[in-house]
Amino acid sequence: MFTGIIKDLGAVRRLCRAEDAYRLEISSRRVFGDVEIGDSVAVNGVCLTLVEKNMGVMSFDVMEETARCSGIAGLKDGDVVNLEGALKANGSLGGHFVLAHVDCIGSIKEMKRQGGDFLMEIAFPMEFAHLVVEKGSVAIDGVSLTVGGVKASAFGVYLIPHTLKSTNLGLKRAGDSVNIEFDIIGKYAARLKSLESGSRITEDFLKKKGF
Repeated sequence: MFTGIIKDLGAVRRLCRAEDAYRLEISSRRVFGDVEIGDSVAVNGVCLTLVEKNMGVMSFDVMEETARCSGIAGLKDGDVVNLEGALKANGSLGGHFVLAHVDCIGSIKEMKRQGGDFLMEIAFPMEFAHLVVEKGSVAIDGVSLTVGGVKASAFGVYLIPHTLKSTNLGLKRAGDSVNIEFDIIGKYAARLKSLESGSRITEDFLKKKGF
């Protein structure tokens, strides 16, 4: 479990094939000192298990499915990534509940200044439209953000100067891809509604059964 509050900006040292998986190496300062082998780390919003650490470099094995469903496979040497260690039992939930299980990849349509903030508009697959709620929570590359506006196949998020400075979102440009994870509470609510709408227990059914 994570919160979407980025703890460190890491740099990709290497991404290579390793048998049936990828090996991802990331240099880090703050997160490196807080984690141990076997711990979970969110890398651009993707939950990965730390398998090796040495001289400020963390190594992760990335399965094919994880690479396919996220932007991990597209990382290049030197790319800046958002890092967050797993939430500890005595930790503070500063953002929202983030599982770091990416739902889809979005594409930045535009970034523009609005007052003292920046608006990032992100296009996403229409099949996830029911999970986007204005003023609701969403994780973009692992960053906990609030949906500022919803269109047919895109939504906007507002970025304050601190977010632009302390995450890699300040380096993004129109056309770049981002990992999207929708709010887990919203996903459960959507699932419940789907089950209820498909239920065979109707008022007519109950009357026929004598209720």
